[in-house]
Amino acid sequence: MPERNLLNELMKLLNQPGRINWALASQLADHLSGPVAPIDPWLADEYLELARFAQIHVPQATGIPSDPTTEVVLVDRRGWAERNLRSFSYLVEPLAARLDAAPGAGTLDSILKPLGPALLGMQMGAMVGMMSEQVLGLFDTGLPTAEAAGIIVPLSNLETFADDHGLDARQVRLWSAMHEVVHYALVGRAWVRTYLVDQSKNLVGAVEPDAEAMAHWYEEMADPDKLEEKLAQGGGFAGLFGGPLQDESLGPIRTLIATLEGYGSYLVDRAAVALLPDLPSIRTAMAARHANRSAPSALGGLFRIESAAGSGGPVTAFCAEVRNRWGDEAVHRIWQRPENLPSPVELEDATGWAARVILDDPFG
Repeated sequence: MPERNLLNELMKLLNQPGRINWALASQLADHLSGPVAPIDPWLADEYLELARFAQIHVPQATGIPSDPTTEVVLVDRRGWAERNLRSFSYLVEPLAARLDAAPGAGTLDSILKPLGPALLGMQMGAMVGMMSEQVLGLFDTGLPTAEAAGIIVPLSNLETFADDHGLDARQVRLWSAMHEVVHYALVGRAWVRTYLVDQSKNLVGAVEPDAEAMAHWYEEMADPDKLEEKLAQGGGFAGLFGGPLQDESLGPIRTLIATLEGYGSYLVDRAAVALLPDLPSIRTAMAARHANRSAPSALGGLFRIESAAGSGGPVTAFCAEVRNRWGDEAVHRIWQRPENLPSPVELEDATGWAARVILDDPFG
């Protein structure tokens, strides 16, 4: 379908029921993720075999509980986008409620009410669609998912990553399977969803809808060229809200993301060190990849995804220091509850973190 025809179809989807226009989100995510691409059966069989091994090996090597029966689904980019379109809905649901309750009068009110769901749908579709082109799995998104959806692997992205960096593809497959198993186990903790939703609501509390900016956006959407430009900006969302987010508002979610990625990398390193001789090269390639790629916007510019998954970093080093000084059980305290997450200051002061978190139980 020609590009201009697609944009015309998107315009027809603007008026949909609900606070978030999921039909529009789905159309846009499908467009950005590209056409359906078949997966070679032999490659699927090999990855599934490695994933089953990872599901058994990771808990044994790390001590972190994991469900060995979790479904592993291999998909192309479009399949990844389709299955994860609502995985990050906690980011926009509070915004949807805020827009729905926003005061308005006359023309602005008549514009704001129908436009809000369309903008939120476009934002979700643009974000997930762009993610599907880059990510190696859910561990690599820079944001945790709010609900369990199984282990979903964009296999073609993994193969491209291994080929681009001259890595042994079979080792990359096992390494990624371990990361997915660890990520799924950590995000599945009972406190994570509640924490994500609460922090998302706090973020929304720091911004105000700008009805006049939305009215201008609405006018530009009548021009397919301008609409295309907006979509290329990941939804062009930042200018629609006043009151830019401050570091204190972003701090809790950034801490969660950094700890999830760093603690996850630490656990994978523990599980993989004796099995993957190319592990240092994989970490180096991941660090280079994150340094060179553009980070998708989490909310159209309101804040950015700053992922360093799989490449190590200060949290990974912090976990290693905690283990060396206080043992494995102390490391597992890090992800026990949100209050135990290390602050940026504590990443440079493991003793300070230990005094706050484990002083009452020094593990012998």
